[in-house]
Amino acid sequence: MITNRQLCIGLSLSPTWMKGDGWRRPDSGVEKMDSIDYYIDLAKMAEKAKLDFLFKADYLYVSPQMLGDSANFGSPDPTMIFAAIARETERIGLVTTVSTTFNPPYVVARQLQSLHWLSNGRAGWNIVTSIEGAENFGDSPMPSPQERYAKAMEFTEVVRRLWESFPHEAIVMDRESGLFSDKDKISSIHHSGEFFSVRGPLTLPAHKSGSIPLFQAGASDTGRNFASSVADAIFAAMPDLESGVELRNDLRRRAKENGRNPNAIRVLPGLYFFLGETREEAHELHKAAHAHLSTERRHASLKSVLGLDLSSFALDHRVTAEMLPDPDQPVRSRTHAELLRRYITNRQPTVEEVLARPEVVGSAHWVSVGTVEDVLNAIMERFEAGAIDGFIALPGGSEKSMELFFEKLMPQLVERGLFRSEYEGSTLRAHLGI
Repeated sequence: MITNRQLCIGLSLSPTWMKGDGWRRPDSGVEKMDSIDYYIDLAKMAEKAKLDFLFKADYLYVSPQMLGDSANFGSPDPTMIFAAIARETERIGLVTTVSTTFNPPYVVARQLQSLHWLSNGRAGWNIVTSIEGAENFGDSPMPSPQERYAKAMEFTEVVRRLWESFPHEAIVMDRESGLFSDKDKISSIHHSGEFFSVRGPLTLPAHKSGSIPLFQAGASDTGRNFASSVADAIFAAMPDLESGVELRNDLRRRAKENGRNPNAIRVLPGLYFFLGETREEAHELHKAAHAHLSTERRHASLKSVLGLDLSSFALDHRVTAEMLPDPDQPVRSRTHAELLRRYITNRQPTVEEVLARPEVVGSAHWVSVGTVEDVLNAIMERFEAGAIDGFIALPGGSEKSMELFFEKLMPQLVERGLFRSEYEGSTLRAHLGI
């Protein structure tokens, strides 16, 4: 049984219910995507439900696969979106995404601290190393995962030191003595490393609420080492319960090896849910969301994710570990590739089952389809099994799915003592228990 624990829950600001042909539904709300009011309305809805934070992913390239028949309004800078939302909300956390591969750390440290001030201590940083987009930042090819994570580690260290270089305590504002700031408390960092040389200090002081919480989504071996060493919360890819238990246990073990308290990290998968008044309605929403993906497109996606070509096999043919390609070959996402490898090795699925996997049809999110009670039970099962500390809500299928989440599912979690009925703090650090 669950004792003295509550879920940590965030909401993705991406319109996940518009995936596939979902945007064509008359109730999709697609016409509202070109206004900041669209994001503000979602933020207010989430804050009314007392969610811990809002989250927005970011992309620094345009994928050809997302153009044409997919709802793709582009990717506005999430930090700018959250700056606008900060003025319209009071308590909910604002977790923005910034890449360490294509940005200078000084600028990022300043932007994030600025958002922290604008929101009065509610900013969070989702650290990403990016998997594509090098062509938009010069002629060099995409760095290897190992190089990206090495750069991310140094980048994060520099940003943290810059935040510390101008502490909040340095602002004195003593009218009687005429001392506004204590310059002895402000210092340069004089960083000179493999990737960056930064003198500092930062141009603005730290916020009185404390440092900005860090989020990360690394699930490869290198990614897990990085995430467990720096992150307060980890956006985990876990399509099934078993992979969730393994990942959470492993991340907690690595955190301890890095000298951290394992309880200091929150493991939060994306929960891509399709809610309906009936199971039939929910499954129809799920089916419709992926109807646009032909068998040919699924095969192409599988080849991109895993480097495996199954197009010559019948749909009922069993896929075994012996059929898997070299694990060291370049793939789009090593995290998704490793999840698929584990699934094939453990299950020996049919080609049809492989082509239906989340890593192939979308991403490696945890997918739950059914009534409010069905999804509620799935959440409780994973929480009790030690697979999750919470989740990021990704409504699927229609806006009604999101409405059922807020109007019926969230109250059920509160009633069972798994989530708060009121905010106890006003900062993201307070929500996360830091």
